[in-house]
Amino acid sequence: MNSHDLALYLEQTDSTSKPWLLAQLRLLKLNEQRSSLSTADYEARLADIHQDLMNLGEWWIGIEDEVF
Repeated sequence: MNSHDLALYLEQTDSTSKPWLLAQLRLLKLNEQRSSLSTADYEARLADIHQDLMNLGEWWIGIEDEVF
């Protein structure tokens, strides 16, 4: 699956409000751009995505059935 396919899926399933899926989209886009980025730029962008995921915390505990 490429970033375009995932973006279409997110739109069609009304999943654009699910931050873990948006992070997956960002990872796919980053992977597609990897060859045109310097190592430092790639690592900085990857660290940014990682930090965003870590900032999500455990917000889903207790509502797993509703959000997954």
